[in-house]
Amino acid sequence: MDIKCNSFIDFLPCTYNNSLSENNLSTDLIIFDCDGVLVDSELISNTVMSEMLTSMGSPTSYEECITLFLGHSWNDCLKTIEQRAQKKMPDEFYDMYIKKVFFRFEKELQPIKGIAKALDTISHRFCVASSGPHEKINRTLTITGLVRKFDGKIYSAEDVKRGKPYPDLFLYAAKKMGSVASKTIVVEDSIPGIKAGLAAGMKVLAYNPQNSDQLNNLDTEGVFVFKSMQQLPSLINSI
Repeated sequence: MDIKCNSFIDFLPCTYNNSLSENNLSTDLIIFDCDGVLVDSELISNTVMSEMLTSMGSPTSYEECITLFLGHSWNDCLKTIEQRAQKKMPDEFYDMYIKKVFFRFEKELQPIKGIAKALDTISHRFCVASSGPHEKINRTLTITGLVRKFDGKIYSAEDVKRGKPYPDLFLYAAKKMGSVASKTIVVEDSIPGIKAGLAAGMKVLAYNPQNSDQLNNLDTEGVFVFKSMQQLPSLINSI
């Protein structure tokens, strides 16, 4: 198995070249990120994080939280938080955070507009692979009524040693689903997730409903930027 390294934006982890065994390039599997792709959770999660960090003496705006934490695993987020605060967070910090987030999820969380219909329309097999812990993924999918669509097909950064932007989670999900990288499409909304998909040797659909220049600039080989879930089924069929 050859190792192939590429550069993408600032850093793209090494990928494995399985081209000899992956000679059928037809799409077999769609891997969805969860937060920001299936459930509209980023505003809630990052608002809570901003409020908590600011109240604990480490002023952090919502916009900074998006830049620092979007698409990263909790362990990576915690490292960033402690580096910026120059102190260790209390042991109960995660429990405090997730309790506040879940409280607001129960009242406010909605599925991404158009995703339920898109999932019903897509003819390919699909699963979810998220940087969030299993507890959070299951809670958000349950609240939004999407969990039955992903029953037994939920994978978390908790399942692998390295989270996004490394390819481990997507490769793990594809293997568990009985597929391979060259037959897999990833649907993502974050830079770490897009990097992970490309590093895994998968095609990436970058969901960009806010028309972010950062994501629009990624519309290059292997990355297809789209703005509405109404576009998703036909886009999958076209690549």
